Amino acid sequence: MNKETKYEFRKRIDEVHRPDVRSAAECRKDDETAIDEEWVIVSPETLTPGAAALDLQNYLQVSMGLSLPVRRESGRKTVVLEPLEEKGFFWNVEAERIVIRGNVRRGVHWLEDLMNLREAPYLKRGNGRREPLFSPRMVHSGWGLDQFPDRHLDAIAHAGFDTILLFVRGVDLTTHGILDFNDLIRRAGNYGLNVYFYSYLDSYKHPDEPDADEFFDRNYGWVFRECPGAKGLILVGESCIFPSKDVRTTGKRVDYSNTQNEGIADPRPMPGFFPCSDYPQWLEAVRKAVHRYAPDVDIVFWTYNWGNREEKARLDLIRSLPAGISLEVTFEMFEKRRYPNHTMISPDYSITFAGPGAYFASEAEAAHERGLHLYSMTNTGGMTWDCGVVPYIPVPQQWFRRYEGMHEARKKWNLSGIMDSHHYGWFPSVVCECAKWSFWEPAPDMNELLRRIAVRDFGADAAEKAVAAWEKWSEAIRSYTPGFDDQAGPLRIGPAYPFIFHPVLYPHTEQKMSFPTTPQSSVGARWLHAFYQPEHVYGHTNCGRRIHEDVRIMSSAVDVWGQGVRLIEEALAAVPEKKRRGAELQAGVGRFFWHTLRTMTGIKKWWLLNKRLELESDFGRANALLDEMEMLIREEAENVRETLPLVDADSRLGWEPSMDYMADREHLEWKLRQLDNLLNKTLPAYRRTIALCPSIK
Repeated sequence: MNKETKYEFRKRIDEVHRPDVRSAAECRKDDETAIDEEWVIVSPETLTPGAAALDLQNYLQVSMGLSLPVRRESGRKTVVLEPLEEKGFFWNVEAERIVIRGNVRRGVHWLEDLMNLREAPYLKRGNGRREPLFSPRMVHSGWGLDQFPDRHLDAIAHAGFDTILLFVRGVDLTTHGILDFNDLIRRAGNYGLNVYFYSYLDSYKHPDEPDADEFFDRNYGWVFRECPGAKGLILVGESCIFPSKDVRTTGKRVDYSNTQNEGIADPRPMPGFFPCSDYPQWLEAVRKAVHRYAPDVDIVFWTYNWGNREEKARLDLIRSLPAGISLEVTFEMFEKRRYPNHTMISPDYSITFAGPGAYFASEAEAAHERGLHLYSMTNTGGMTWDCGVVPYIPVPQQWFRRYEGMHEARKKWNLSGIMDSHHYGWFPSVVCECAKWSFWEPAPDMNELLRRIAVRDFGADAAEKAVAAWEKWSEAIRSYTPGFDDQAGPLRIGPAYPFIFHPVLYPHTEQKMSFPTTPQSSVGARWLHAFYQPEHVYGHTNCGRRIHEDVRIMSSAVDVWGQGVRLIEEALAAVPEKKRRGAELQAGVGRFFWHTLRTMTGIKKWWLLNKRLELESDFGRANALLDEMEMLIREEAENVRETLPLVDADSRLGWEPSMDYMADREHLEWKLRQLDNLLNKTLPAYRRTIALCPSIK
């Protein structure tokens, strides 16, 4: 079995051109042009890093085994690159001449994609024009939080994105440390990428205050004065809290000690989590400060934090936004999903519901009426919080449903830009590849494209079962809705998630556990609720009903996903040796997700058993509940052990850019020790209390 060391996945994500793609079995068809070593690449561009001609030359050498020169003059058999300042490109393939005119970098990437699918340097003759349907396509680093080496910038461009996102706390200061912003902007430009700043700048100032102009200039204007090449600024409520005067809010920052209200819960949200009536005033202050130094910067206001508030308040805000602001709305969040016996609310960043949701639709309509640029967080880089430590969610047919919804939104409300990922980044995958094809016009039939990708990645004999496995996984994922508690719990870190005993029995208490994290984690354990406690959310059916229904629905989803696992294992048996490593990695992602679903289902059963145990007065029934808990612990331990070889084989499994490794071998072995402690120490100690007169020993 192949094993990877920590972070070795970066070698794979940096592999822009896959070696030795060419298949000797492929023969040229009558309507195809074959590129061989008699051809030359012709380009007037200066051959700097990222130049399209150099990229095509490298691709043909690495992937197709062809060595072609790059020249300035045309010859008999030539690939001619004619660069123009355009987003799209014209293409023409003839018997002895291929022309790309316009955005030659995107055109070259398209030629490479075609040859990858064909597994040969053969291109169908014809001509046409291709245009991107969404721009910007924004993405965070998949290499490491706010880390963008040149090879990763190249990979981002090849994957179809045109903009990178950078968390910004000040000039040359990210959430992850010091970085030369202007150097990154220059290097990104070599690969045709823009840079948008995602603001973590100091926002806590009301525009009415006498020193407001100086404050906004110092915090927002200064960044763009020093970094004039940046193209955009992302502003989201939770990162843009200010002392709002809207009486529907607390008007203050969050107070985790709750001392501001004498310890009494205040049901009003704090600013940043409500569509405050004075946000337009605050935004105008930011806009003025930024545009003073960089008038063309795209200022993006994202309504993520209050999509569950009443529609009137949300739409009133949009209708009063200042001119020159782009609006971003999350695509699927807060949708009510009705089941036979209960109702759930779709949480943030999930592909369980393809979307668009009612929250998105209402705000998209308002933005369209205002003539605002409309963007959406769609997560179409392939990653969501449906499992925080996998490289992508391997449900392409479900992603196709999202693409369809996005295209409808583009036609209906002029959806023009998308955020393809949050801080968890992206990874080359079938999902990412299909999105790239879908988001250009003309687009292929997606199911036929998926079949061709399966043939390329698994081989002709295994492709049908690979597609069937993806369909089973897509069926499973749309059958359930996770809670916010699931996303901050078992779905955040998968099978490493602990099972904590609820009754307080000293010294066997873990309810306040701080999950162990690595020194490389920029957030520690803050994003994880180690002690599973279902949240009552407005719109959810109460937890007493919901968790029972979750167990029933999730048990079925686990079974269906398992059917897909068996199909992918059957497919692997037919994969040719040349493709085996890549196919095994894809199968491993699906298997890891299956083990995550089993942990998620198990923790819900665990929660129910704990609640029943705490209330059970009959000694016999209490002991029977402990028997069930012991069985559940043994099942979960086996689930964790089955996950171990998966994380050994793929160093990307168990890792997330902000959290670092959370479900690697070390964490999974820690989980096994935690389960063993439960089984052999905590539960026996509690069992001794189930008596009329328990022993104190």
